[in-house]
Amino acid sequence: MFGLSPVELMVVGVVAILLFGSKLPDVARSLGGSYRELRKGLNEFQDQVRVADFNKPPEKPQVAEPEEEEHYAETTAPKFVPPASRASAAAISENSSTEAHG
Repeated sequence: MFGLSPVELMVVGVVAILLFGSKLPDVARSLGGSYRELRKGLNEFQDQVRVADFNKPPEKPQVAEPEEEEHYAETTAPKFVPPASRASAAAISENSSTEAHG
């Protein structure tokens, strides 16, 4: 219990008896009640925090916006050129080979 050896617990008990004497049951009862109230308050607080977190709408991801657009160069994507069909690719290769020889 609390990482104390039995000898240490007996020493604490003897000190408690010397300090409180016949009032020890009342002191222990009041300490137990205080501890119970503390736990009850902490549990209520945790429940309120959980409910607040549960009811909170999900956060939207923040997107960094440029401060001034003039500092950024305009980016363009290369234009899409569809691949040549096999027939036109063969014709192009024939034309290029005849031009090279011709």
